[in-house]
Amino acid sequence: MGSLETPTSAENNGAATPASGTTGDADQKPLVVRNGARAEMTLESEALKKRRNSVLPLDVGSRVMCRWRDGKYHPVKVIERRKMHSGGPNDYEYYVHYTEFNRRLDEWVKLEQLDLDSVEAVVDEKVEDKVTSLKMTRHQKRKIDETHVEGHEELDAASLREHEEFTKVKNIATIELGRYEIETWYFSPFPAEYSDSLKLYFCEFCLNFMKRKEQLQRHMKKCDLKHPPGDEIYRSGTLSMFEVDGKKNRVYGQNLCYLAKLFLDHKTLYYDVDLFLFYVLCECDDRGCHMVGYFSKEKQSEESYNLACILTLPPYQRKGYGKFLIAFSYELSKKEGKVGTPERPLSDLGLLSYRGYWTRVLLDILKKHKGNISIKELSDMTAIKADDILTTLQSLELIQYRKGQHVICADPKVLDRHLKAAGRGGLEVDVSKLIWTPYKEQG
Repeated sequence: MGSLETPTSAENNGAATPASGTTGDADQKPLVVRNGARAEMTLESEALKKRRNSVLPLDVGSRVMCRWRDGKYHPVKVIERRKMHSGGPNDYEYYVHYTEFNRRLDEWVKLEQLDLDSVEAVVDEKVEDKVTSLKMTRHQKRKIDETHVEGHEELDAASLREHEEFTKVKNIATIELGRYEIETWYFSPFPAEYSDSLKLYFCEFCLNFMKRKEQLQRHMKKCDLKHPPGDEIYRSGTLSMFEVDGKKNRVYGQNLCYLAKLFLDHKTLYYDVDLFLFYVLCECDDRGCHMVGYFSKEKQSEESYNLACILTLPPYQRKGYGKFLIAFSYELSKKEGKVGTPERPLSDLGLLSYRGYWTRVLLDILKKHKGNISIKELSDMTAIKADDILTTLQSLELIQYRKGQHVICADPKVLDRHLKAAGRGGLEVDVSKLIWTPYKEQG
């Protein structure tokens, strides 16, 4: 630091000149004061250095404030650390979880992003959870539950800790898919030979993935696919839906699962894709059909599941595609003559999407319907499972229990208010453009 160096003659000449009539001793006073300030700063610097060395390297589990991409400091927990190739004994990078946000924002950060004065020692997780729970408001608890726990209801505490330990660090930071470079959200168990790759390059048509751009360029010259393998079952304008049989296109199905797991925290990765059908939604142009999202479903589900996984890729989110995929899954259920429900658990984003879809569909019918209508009739009309209808209407406080049965209370003003809160419905499925035979009837 310049202020700690011995002043040069130029610096002395540049110092304030004492008033005329002062003695030589007075001439030296400014220099004495400056040297004293330097001594104090040196002591402060040494104290800071000692403080820095005393907390570094940070232990896994430490809490500290970290500068995020918005330029502000947020509380984080250190999940993992790794040694810098070129640096001193305390030079580490830290993988942190922003405790205010979903795990999808976890990332590696440099030491300079951390406020070392805010470091808290590692504390017992059970004690910390209890204290945090006492301090949080009911709204904060609900927000944390929706963003962190949603999707893991089937796991007990030990299993949840094991899941988070195994998947705690994102292994792939970014992917290239078509014309997009996409930051990943979560860990995905790619084969071991890809463990040293921070970025992967996907063929957007066959979904083969490579370590280097040059490999992808060579592959694209040989790959003759311009759309997902399988049957095109829907085409409306520039939107197409392809049905891909996991048994007939096993490698594609597995690659799609690897890709999807980068953006889904809660789902088990199925290596046996033979039992699943994949419905891949694409935007089409003169270069081919480009995947924007997909959903999968079991060929035969004893629990009436009409959807197993659903994902809209990040570049295409907030365009209504998620709502379209949900609506499409119910149109398939109608064609099958069955009621359907999504496989549990739902992700946080999935739950919000489904609640919005169920609300819009049910309230649209209630607004237009004259006279009484039962939950069974609503289920027959929409292919939505009766339990989902009941919980949706209960959450909107539109159900009352009278004389041993549930009664729907549909005040028009209340319906309008809820419909407005649910938002717009997104893209419509033009059923006349759906050409599809249910799986059980194929072959």
